[in-house]
Amino acid sequence: MNYKRLKEAEERFLGQYPGGFQNPKMIAVAKRHRVNQLSDYTREQFRPRNFRDTEAILESMVTIVSRSSMISVFEKPAFKNCICNLTPKEKNKFAGALKKRLHGDKETGFHELLEILLSVRLAKWSIISVWPAYFNLLDDAFVKPTTTKNIIAQFGLSDLTYQPLPSWSFYKDYLAALICMRDSVDITLAPSNPAFTGFLMMAMNPDYA
Repeated sequence: MNYKRLKEAEERFLGQYPGGFQNPKMIAVAKRHRVNQLSDYTREQFRPRNFRDTEAILESMVTIVSRSSMISVFEKPAFKNCICNLTPKEKNKFAGALKKRLHGDKETGFHELLEILLSVRLAKWSIISVWPAYFNLLDDAFVKPTTTKNIIAQFGLSDLTYQPLPSWSFYKDYLAALICMRDSVDITLAPSNPAFTGFLMMAMNPDYA
């Protein structure tokens, strides 16, 4: 990690937005993305007992994808269509994979989600990482391809090699690097992992907000 570059980004950002994400301008940005509201919804809908109702789980998965500002407008309808076309057996497997990812063996759940997404040609980082990112705001991360590649390049994460096909090994290492960076900056820049990656994105592109 290029610690000096990270601290320079922190200084610039706090100079422009004193108080970090408590700055009124940043509060307005956060309202547009509704991260906390979607997190509350995700945690409520994906309680362990709710996984007894596969159709409800899949409906919630579609809702989160459709409401998320982190998912592209092209991926939203594609995911909804893919859910509609799954067989009952595939639906049960998909819901079960998400339960493992959130409440059980995270690695196994990741691989099982990936297997189904591969079969419907939607094995994208944005899709596979979105539900955990909202469910665990501090312990999981959303992987947006362009932003992730830029973070790796701009902040000297030389041990990481981004690949477009999702893999648990990359995700685990990227998350560890992200948490290390998050813990190195002022807490007002990192109330959650989505907020922290938002800070990094804006630090790389000051006109973003």
